[in-house]
Order: sequence, then C-alpha cells, then structure tokens
Amino acid sequence: MKDRRMGVFSGMGMVIANMIGAGVFLSTGYMAQTLTPKLILLAWVVGAFLALAGARAYAGIARIVPQSGGEYKYLSTLVHPALGYLAGWASLLLGFSAPIAIDAFAAGAYANTLAPWVNPKIFAAFIIIFLTGVHAIGLRFSVTTQNILVLIKIALVVGFIGIGVIGGQNNWPAWQPPSPSTGFPVGSFMQNLLFITFAFSGWNAAVYAASEFRNPKRDVSRAIMLGCALVGVLYLIVNWVFVANLTPEQCAIVTTDETGRITLGHLIMKNLIGETGAACMSVLVIIAFVSAMSAMIFLGPRVYAEMARDGYLPRVLQGREGKAPVGAVILQGAIALFLVFAYQLGEVLSNVGAILTLFSALTVFGLFWMYFRSRKPFKLSPITLIAGFFYMILSGIMLYFGFKTSGILNLWVGACILASLIGYFLTRRKVATRDERVLLPEEIP
Repeated sequence: MKDRRMGVFSGMGMVIANMIGAGVFLSTGYMAQTLTPKLILLAWVVGAFLALAGARAYAGIARIVPQSGGEYKYLSTLVHPALGYLAGWASLLLGFSAPIAIDAFAAGAYANTLAPWVNPKIFAAFIIIFLTGVHAIGLRFSVTTQNILVLIKIALVVGFIGIGVIGGQNNWPAWQPPSPSTGFPVGSFMQNLLFITFAFSGWNAAVYAASEFRNPKRDVSRAIMLGCALVGVLYLIVNWVFVANLTPEQCAIVTTDETGRITLGHLIMKNLIGETGAACMSVLVIIAFVSAMSAMIFLGPRVYAEMARDGYLPRVLQGREGKAPVGAVILQGAIALFLVFAYQLGEVLSNVGAILTLFSALTVFGLFWMYFRSRKPFKLSPITLIAGFFYMILSGIMLYFGFKTSGILNLWVGACILASLIGYFLTRRKVATRDERVLLPEEIP
C-alpha cells in the first residue's frame, strides 16, 4: 500500500520549504536598481496577495482533483490533456529544474564567501547530485529529512529577522534607485513583480504530492493556505530589513553573479554583527537553500511519474508503487545540472517567474472553465471564485508587461510550448483510450 504519511503540518513544511529559497535573498537586489523602498515593499505586498489568491483558488481545485501531479493533472482534468501535457513539460524543463539550479548556485555563492577557493557552480553541481541520490532512495527517508530541514529553515529566517529588526536600522529609508522614474512606474513595477513571483513560487507545492496525504481533500488545501500565509508575513519583514539597511549600490552585488557574491543576507549580518555573524549567516542560508532544493527534488518527479502513468513519458519514469520514481528524480537532476552551467542567474530568475505565473494562471482559468461548463454543478465558495478572478487579472497584467519588454521571455515560452505540443502529438497515439476529463463530484464541501 502506498505510504500516505503526510498531514497538514507535513504539507505546510513542504510548502514552506519550496517557497523560502534563493528568491527572497536575491529579488530585492534587482528591484532596488529601479524602484524606491516604498515601491519595493508595495511590490512584496502585491506578491503576497497574489500568492494567497492563487493558493485559495488552488485549495478549491485540490478538493475537486485530490490527486498528485499539480498543474499537469489539474489542466488535464479541468480543460484538456494537451494543456496538461504542456504544463507537465514546463514543470520538467523549468518549473522545478530551474529553481533547483538557482538555489544550488546561490548556495555555492554563500559557500564562496566562507571559502574563496570554492567554485559556486561546482559546489552547486555537488549538492544537486547528492540530493538527487538522497531522494532516489525512497519516500520515508525523504519526508523525515525534509521535516528536519524545514525546522532549521524557519529558525534561520526568524533569527535573521530578529537580528535585523533589533540591531539594524528601523527608520524609513531615504535612498533612491540609480534610475528613478517620475510618477508611478507601472511597467517597471510589473516587470519586477516577476522576481517576486519566483520568490513566492512553491505556494502550490502540496498539490504535486496530493495522493501521498492521509486526507487529500482536506489536508492539501489547508497546507497550501497556512504555509503561504506564514511565508508571506516572513517575506515582508525580511524585505523591510533589506531596504532599511542596504543601499542600491550594495544591493547591486546580486548582478555580479559570476563572482559568486550574491549575498544580501551576508551583507546585512556583516554590517550588524561582523564577520563571524556573516559566516554563521552563510552556513545557515546554505542549509535553507538545501532545504528548498530537497523539497523540489522530492516533488517534481511526482509530476513526471503521473505523466508516465498516463503514457505521455517513458514508463521508466513511473517508478514502482510506494517507491520514489528513481528515473524521474535522475532526469530532473540532470536538467538542473545543465541549467547551472548554461545560463546566467538573473536571466533564469525572471523568465522562470513568468512561466510559473503563466501556468498557474491557466490552472485557475481551468477552474472557471469547468465551473461554467460542467453539466453536474458543484459548489465553490464565493471567496474561492473571487480569489481566482483576481489572481488571473493580476497575473495577466504582469505577464503582458513581461512579454512586451522581454524578447528572451517570448523565446523561452515559445520554445517550451512548441517542444511540448510536438511531444504531445507524437505520444498521444500511444496512450490508451481514456476520457479527456474525469467526473467531478456533485458537491464540494
């Protein structure tokens, strides 16, 4: 029998582990080059609202489709298998592999501050290979390890906040970005939200392993909402510490990723408590990044395993019942390794944030699509529908500015869609005849 050991608190831990990674320690460094402190903090408030709105909508979807697979399973069920297949490939190529690569490189950067002889990319490759091996061992060891890492991560963030708030500056910062805008810079603000959406990515983590919860319909939705709300509060306070204690010139260190010194937290601790504090911060942040990577390496292969069970990927990726999908774990690790050595950090950071937002918005759209088209009406709370509506609108505005100003983003999305659709039409003939949609329950409690 499949091991369903996860409950609400384990699910919350999975959400928290996925969300708190390199993004929160990097994004403000990029944003400070074009936005004022007030606009940076406003952007984080908007990002938190967006994540909570998406989480509320996903909580409703999780009650309708209490199965593992995330956007792949949801879009296949609510709209059409082709769209689900597209989302599944996006998860494989970018949704999990790219954040794993980013967190691994960030961990290497912090290791470089401790030992200058450490090459961040080599260090990143070592961590990816090590964690891939850990999660290929099996579910039980993975869940236990993950719960321990989450506790350490929460202690890290709370400790950082405590030192920053008590020992740092708490007056409203007076600095201005190097290129200030007159009036409200709508385009720049929306573009910078893409960095924040990456930092908040992972709020939907529990849906990827829904089948491994004791009570998926109840526990998955609670884990998503509670985990997202807690991280949203922590993010706001962390970024207050950043804008109150660092200047744009100091924040610009994140743009010099080839030197390995992408360490806003390191700078804060060095300024407040000296080199020893900075070194301790680096050690703890490395642990935090390893925790985020561990959660993503655990969850991502569940999507590919579901695709393999449906016949859209080779059966070797499916894995055995109750065991970790070893083939899928190894494939994801290989893609993450490629991204570590092939792309610049800032490029991946913004583009992945946009792509993750695109497919989560499509998933929320699928909820409305099925709600209005289903012959068997089912109940959804007004809050769920309102949250989903706002999530789609804000995501659409943000993506409009992202696509308008970034030719590279258009190329990334276009290539991803083209490759996925080709793969779908090549494999669908081999898939056994099956319904394009599953039956929905008549009522959702």
